[in-house]
This record gives sequence, C-alpha cells and structure tokens, in this order.
Amino acid sequence: MPQHPLLKIQPLSFPWQTIDPFLFCVHHNDAYPAGNDRQGPQASLAGRNLGQDFGGKDGWSMYHGETVPGFPAHPHRGCETVTIVRDGRIDHSDSAGATARFGDGDVQWLTAGKGIVHCEMFPLRHRDQPNPTELFQIWLNLPAKNKMAAPHFTMLWNEDIPRHVATDANGHTTRIACIAGTLTGDACLPPPPDSWASQPDADVAILTLKMEAGARWTLPAARSVQTRRQLYFFAGAALTIAGQSVAPGSVIEVAGDQAVELVNGVQEAELLLLQGRPIGEPVAQYGPFVMNTQEEIQQAFADYRRTEFGGWPWGVSDPVHPRDKGRFALHPDGRVEER
Repeated sequence: MPQHPLLKIQPLSFPWQTIDPFLFCVHHNDAYPAGNDRQGPQASLAGRNLGQDFGGKDGWSMYHGETVPGFPAHPHRGCETVTIVRDGRIDHSDSAGATARFGDGDVQWLTAGKGIVHCEMFPLRHRDQPNPTELFQIWLNLPAKNKMAAPHFTMLWNEDIPRHVATDANGHTTRIACIAGTLTGDACLPPPPDSWASQPDADVAILTLKMEAGARWTLPAARSVQTRRQLYFFAGAALTIAGQSVAPGSVIEVAGDQAVELVNGVQEAELLLLQGRPIGEPVAQYGPFVMNTQEEIQQAFADYRRTEFGGWPWGVSDPVHPRDKGRFALHPDGRVEER
C-alpha cells in the first residue's frame, strides 16, 4: 500500500528549511520607503545595526548595506544562487566582470563553481513613492565533479519564462511560473551547463504557484522515485494538500512519486515548489562556501585570501546603477542584453 503523499509539515523558519539538493532558501519582502539621492531609504537609519540589519524595523531591513539596502561584495564557492525577483530591482556586479539590473519577474542564476565574488544591492529608484522589494534567493548545491567549474552567469528574463494557467472544473485558475523543470509539460529555460539542474536525471524543478480562491490543481508525480519535493505555503489563508488542511506559513514535504492535489480556500494563495533528486554527497559548509570536506573549505578560504576569486573591479563594494537605468545584463564576454 503506497504511503500517504504528505510526508511532513513544519512552520516556516528563517531561512526556510530545505532538503538535498537545495541548501538555503530565503524570502525577502521589504516595504521600502521612497529613495533618496543615493538610492537609499529616504528615512532615518538611526537605531539600525548597519552592516548587519535584519530586524525588519518599519517593515524593511538594510541587510549588510549601509547606504543602499542589500548585500555588498561577498564570495561563494561550490554552489549556485537562484534569485527570483517578484517586485523591485536588483543591481548585480561580480568579480568575473558581469553586471546587471533585473527585477519584476526576472531570475538570475549564478553558478559560483570554483569561486566568484558578487554583490546584490536593492536600489530605491523612486523618490516620490515607496519601493517595495520582494524576492526569493535559493542556493542549489553542486555535485563534487562540478564544484570547481568555471563561474557562469545566466539571466532568465521575465518575458521568456514559461508561464501556464491551469483552469479547474469550476473555472478557478492556478498560475504557474516555471523557473526550472518539466512539471508543466514544457521545458523551462535551460539552467547553467554545470548545474545539477542540467543533469537529465536530476529532476530539478522550481515553480511558483498562484491559486485563485477555491482553485484546485494537481501537482504531477515526479519522474524519479528518488525525487524529493517541498511546497512553501507563504501567502494565503487556508489550503488542503492531499486531503489534509495546512496553515499558511508552512513548509510541506510531499512524496515525489505520487500526484498531489492542492485545494485552495477562500483567499488567493501563493506557494513555491522546490524539487530535485538528492545529490547524496557529504556537505561541508562554512558561510558562503559549500564543499564536500572540511579540508576543501579550508582550501576555499586560502584561495580566496590569495586570489580574491579574480579581484573586485568595481571600486566600491556596493555599486548601483544610475536611477534611470533599465533592466540589462553585461556578461563577462562583453555581450549585452537590454530589456
């Protein structure tokens, strides 16, 4: 007799709980005020622990930023970051020479591989209105064979990301944005070449779901019985998964080898799905470095001290683009994408 498809329910922590092959997931949702002349908050920063402000005072945080909110230059090795921007703009720069401004549905997928330094700043472009900023950042592990791959910078632009509308028998819709995987029937945009998600049998999927009040939608079974998947119910009032009531603010692990029906309550609901076949290798992590052994972590620190992973070409640790700059990406090879 098959097991019940709902395996575990937990309240969401900070960061959100993840399972192999994922390492980290955080939901930033900041109600930033109007911006000042430097694209920082047009508000007093008194009482904030600048450089380490995660307090959410007045509904927003500066994080590691001291002038502009965000995350000034910091290194990574041995993992990937997937940044899904739902609202606002992100200014990226890195030690490979890439830089970008993206947001409003865009996704950046960065393979750190053997080492990269990057920054992610949240410029408050509007001086005469608030600057809400909402994003997910997800860390995906790399298998040992690819941990020392060359860094790779990929933009998945909002206009190109496959989106599907599923309508149930009562006419209620579930809107699905496909960042990775084939669960919706069509392949998503290709992940970076050395990603675990690029392996045909890895069965990685990243989806965002928006369900109308009363909507029903069935999550198809995964391709592999080894696949693990979690649903993050982060907005809404009530949801039933595989016949069991689930409260908002929950992470739900469901069986990968079974289809699972989701039935929404009386208020629009939103979920994030992370799915993949586990890499199944030892994980040694210290801050932004993710390797397989402690010796490799020590080597990562030694390499970073010696090389700075290529050096930082941007002058300041927290560069932002001009206020009126649109969405774009400059790649290390000089290729420019404008949106």
